[in-house]
Order: sequence, then C-alpha cells, then structure tokens
Amino acid sequence: MPNGVKVLVIDDEESMREGCRQALEEDGYKVQTAVNGNQGLEMARKESFDLIILDLRMPGIDGLNVLAQLKEFDPDAVVLVITGYASIETAVDAMRRGAYDFLPKPFTPETLLAIMRRASDRRTLALENACLRRELDGLRKTTGIVGDSVAIKNVAELVRKVAPSDSTVLICGETGVGKELVARAMHKHSQRREKPFVVVDCGALAETLFESELFGHVKGAFTGATETKHGKFELADGGTIFLDEVANVGPSIQAKLLRVIQERQVIKVGSSQIVEIDVRIIAATNKDLQEEMKEGRFKEDLFYRLSVIPIHIPPLRQRREDIHLLAEHFLEKYSKRRKKNINGISAEALHALESQDWPGNVRELENAVERAVVMADGETIELADLLHYGLPAGQPPEPAAGGRLAEVERLEILRALRQFNGHKSRAASYLGINRKTLREKIRKYDIDDT
Repeated sequence: MPNGVKVLVIDDEESMREGCRQALEEDGYKVQTAVNGNQGLEMARKESFDLIILDLRMPGIDGLNVLAQLKEFDPDAVVLVITGYASIETAVDAMRRGAYDFLPKPFTPETLLAIMRRASDRRTLALENACLRRELDGLRKTTGIVGDSVAIKNVAELVRKVAPSDSTVLICGETGVGKELVARAMHKHSQRREKPFVVVDCGALAETLFESELFGHVKGAFTGATETKHGKFELADGGTIFLDEVANVGPSIQAKLLRVIQERQVIKVGSSQIVEIDVRIIAATNKDLQEEMKEGRFKEDLFYRLSVIPIHIPPLRQRREDIHLLAEHFLEKYSKRRKKNINGISAEALHALESQDWPGNVRELENAVERAVVMADGETIELADLLHYGLPAGQPPEPAAGGRLAEVERLEILRALRQFNGHKSRAASYLGINRKTLREKIRKYDIDDT
C-alpha cells in the first residue's frame, strides 16, 4: 500500500521531521519535509500530497491555522496531527476541524506506521468516493436512477427503452424502493416531458372522494360541491398520470378506471358530458396483484391493461451493492441543503449501512444519511454519527474503550459535562444522544460525574 504514497511532514523540530522521514521511507512512502507552517503551505499549494503530518505547536503560524488553510484549497487532504499530551484537547479540536486523527508524543515508529496505513486507506476511500460521484452523475443524467446492481441497471435500461413510448406501465416493489422516482424518470425521458406529471396517491383518498378526485365534478353534484372541479386525469392531459398504490382502489373505481384506459374519456361526477383526455398511465403497487386477483380484490381486465410493461424494483436488501452509491447521493444532497462540508463516509460507517436490511428501503436509508449529516462534526460520516440514528442489531461494534476514537469520545463527554456543570440532560442534548445513552457511556469510561 505505501509504495508511491506521497507524504508531507510539517514540524519545526528537526529530530521529529527526520525520525518520521526515516520510518516512513523505510516502509515505502515518498516523503518531503517542511520546517514551519508557511513552508508547508507553500509546498502543499505547489504539489499534491496523499497524506500530511502536521505538528500543532510551532512558532509563527500554528498547526490549527495551517490545517484550516490546507482544507481551504484541498478539502480532501488527509491530515494527521501530532501533539504533546498536555494539548490533547487541542488535537480533538483539530479533528473537529477536519484532521483525520491525532498522535500524541512521544510515539514509536510502529505506532506511526500503523496510523499512516489507516490514513492511506482513508485517502483511497476518498478517491473511490470521488469516482463514485462521477459514476453517480452519469446515472443521474441518463435516467435519474441511482445504483450499480444488475437489477437496478436492468430497471434503468427498461426506463430508457420504454420512456419514449406511450405504453401503460405497472411498477411493482416494496414501500420505499423508489417507484415514483422510476415513474418520474420515465416521464422525464418521454415525448410528454413538457406536460404535467400528476401523482394520485390511491392509498390516501377515501372511497367516497376518489371518483371526484380522479374524474372531477360539476357544481351541485353533491353536498359541498360549490363549484366545478377538474379531476386528476384532466389536469394530466397531454402528460403522465401516476397512480400510486393502485391496489387500494375499490371495485367500482376499478371498473371506471378500466373504461378510462380503454376509451381515453372521463365523465365528471354529476355530468353526462364526455371529456376526451390524452394521458399516459403509469401505475405502482407494493402488493402482489396476482394474489389480489385470486382473492377477487382486483379486476383481472384492469391488471392486464395496466401491466403492458411490468417493471419490478427489488428491495434494497437484495441489492446491497447499491447502498454505497445511494448513500453518496444522499450525502451530497443533504450536505448542500444543510450547508455542511462533508466529503465522504468512513469504511466503518459504510459497513454499518451495508449490513442493514432496510425494511423501509431507499426511503429509510435516505433518512439515516440525512440524520448522520445533521449529527456529523467532521468532514466524514463516522460510525458514531449513524449510531445516533439507532441502527438495529447487526451493526459493527463500537471501538474498544482503550482505542483512540474511544478516548476522543471520552474527552467530548467530559467537556460537555463540565460545560453544563454536570447536568446530564443538557449534556446529552449537546452531544446529540439521549440521557440513557449518556449514562451508559459514563459507566463505560468510568467517568466521575459527581
């Protein structure tokens, strides 16, 4: 791994610079050194480095200022800070500002090399994330559909083939898999793209209001009909109507839907006048319509009229390889929306995401990433940010209490307790965890909270 990895060491102490150089070069790294912050910044502006080792305490411009400037012109820079034990809280502050990790002095060459290998993995991950974003942009531009699995690529290919036609489409899949997204992609790439895309949530309307909602009504048609209303089919004229969860439609409306599909005409409630319509119909369901037909709950004729082109979207648990791309997509979306500079997802956090079954599918994954963006303090989504979301059993274990991340967490809890004079509820709120979790962590780290 180290072969060809370029490292810049910024430290005013010659013994520290040369010690780091010797240890790293013997392990295969390419190393350059700088004697102070200004020289280090000048070198980093002229040349790209994979990893940067930065001393926090230097004369002139200090390490925190150097870190801030490095991150300004190279947000993806992987920076390891080194510090004396007395300034460990400064190191924690540096991590909040985007440093990858910290290494307290004194340290052995073996400790340095171990943390550098982890940092190299982080850099590799950052580059992979950049490649994923380029791939993501390509997928979004062609269909708006995100994923790299064979199943989702087949869906995207179907969208490309079917979109230009006016064929009726039935999209099947569990709640949250992205049925409306696929319908919108089909409309966007059709000849009707300049006309309306009208959504009808068949599961949210009362049976008594459904006919009026779909077909419209005239003034006086029933109590409360104080004016003539255009139905969804009329509003979609020239464009696409999306019947979401169509299996929830009752028998009488099913019969009228069938006539609309066959004749391309609607009649408003309370009227006898025929209204000609020109719409493309896309329907979706999370139920097995074959089973619904067997049970007599769904008309066979309507099923065959709707499923001219059937598209099945598998659940996320059956296409885990899509999780990385989807998570990156939502990370980019919510980082921009929240105005936060978050550039990637750590390997541990990604493993946690890929380990879940996601019963709510893509919608649930999106919620988890949005919350992680809100909770994250650094430039990378970490496992702890996802734990705030409350991932179910199967998540990777937290780092051992003696680990470096655990020490950072312990220090953060101590600082929060001091800040709020031992008031646990306020400290927990500040940390983004509940009071019970805070108590558990206080016991875990043997913190004196009296």
